[in-house]
Amino acid sequence: MKRSSDRILTTHAGSLIRPAQLRTFLDAKRKGEAIDETAYEECLKTSVAEIVIEQEKVGLDVISDGEFGKAISWSQYMLERISGFERRPVTLEQNPFNRGADRARFREFYAELDAENASPIGMESVCIGPVAYTGQAALQRDIDNFKAALADVHVTEGFLPVAAPSSVIPDRKNEYYKTDEDLLQAIAQAMATEYRQIVDQGLLVQLDDARAAVTYDRTVPPRSMADFLGWLEHQVDTINTSLDGIPEDRVRYHVCWGSWPGPHTSDVPLKDIVDIVLRVKAGAYVIEGANPRHEQEWKVWQSVKLPPGRMIIPGVVSHATNVVEHPELVADRIIRYANVVGRENVIAGTDCGFAQTPLLRRVHPSVMWAKLEALTEGARLASQELWDKAAA
Repeated sequence: MKRSSDRILTTHAGSLIRPAQLRTFLDAKRKGEAIDETAYEECLKTSVAEIVIEQEKVGLDVISDGEFGKAISWSQYMLERISGFERRPVTLEQNPFNRGADRARFREFYAELDAENASPIGMESVCIGPVAYTGQAALQRDIDNFKAALADVHVTEGFLPVAAPSSVIPDRKNEYYKTDEDLLQAIAQAMATEYRQIVDQGLLVQLDDARAAVTYDRTVPPRSMADFLGWLEHQVDTINTSLDGIPEDRVRYHVCWGSWPGPHTSDVPLKDIVDIVLRVKAGAYVIEGANPRHEQEWKVWQSVKLPPGRMIIPGVVSHATNVVEHPELVADRIIRYANVVGRENVIAGTDCGFAQTPLLRRVHPSVMWAKLEALTEGARLASQELWDKAAA
């Protein structure tokens, strides 16, 4: 994994807004309609090539395929890559996503938000048979499309974002395994195949793990903080088992507090989980740092020491607001981190992905690109401060 050796490198959390032509195919697939598979595959390949070129144009250094190959969502995509699950319709009230301390405190707000954005009928995912990885061909397609696109641009590195075991098919139900722990270990074993396939073909792998932090909002209370921390420690142990044999410097670990546009007043503080997060055997930690509930948490790194050889990729641009950050603000955020952990240990990034599903975006596409422009310009200004002025 490349470091910021002579300037601040830039990246993002992975998911980018899909182009209209690709969304047409994905919407039809979601509705169960027949599509021209050959035309879809060609559209997907072309869309990946174009998004890679656009990332190069905007000046990003470490880029992704936009997660364009995922037809469901950043975590539910695994329903198409592992065996053993079926989906069942549930009403909005039954949807397991619709719970947590934030929702309890701001019921009226969430009622309005759900009325605007949520379908009255959702889906739950239930394990009804043995879990095994079946997504080798689909993953290889994504790898091939991405590597072909990378061959035509000049960037520093490429990464593919995939789900961490605890975030695979979140809120899943178990009707097959004796215990939920048995199901978790089966999923972890399946995910190890995906992680290894990505790294073996020369790409960085990023494990996305929103559930690491979000579970606090969903379970405390009635569970205690000690219960939550014990759960999180076990999830990290499971992650490390699934990464066994993969060099740490080929792994990025992404922790966020959920991308939904809510108050987030019950988010667990970073200071309470950072020691556990740093146990993940990864070369870099992608952590929110731009949104107004967590921007102040750069101070955590004043007292927490990064393990040797590790880096942080703080979010210095938010995915969740249409307000475009000023490059000077972006530079200020980068410099704060660099002054605490060392400039070579910082890569500038975004808080989260700009599109959590193929059809759900947090900002307008034009705003997304403006934010990424602000990111790269802010990194340039920060580099001047951290290198050029330091050498003068």
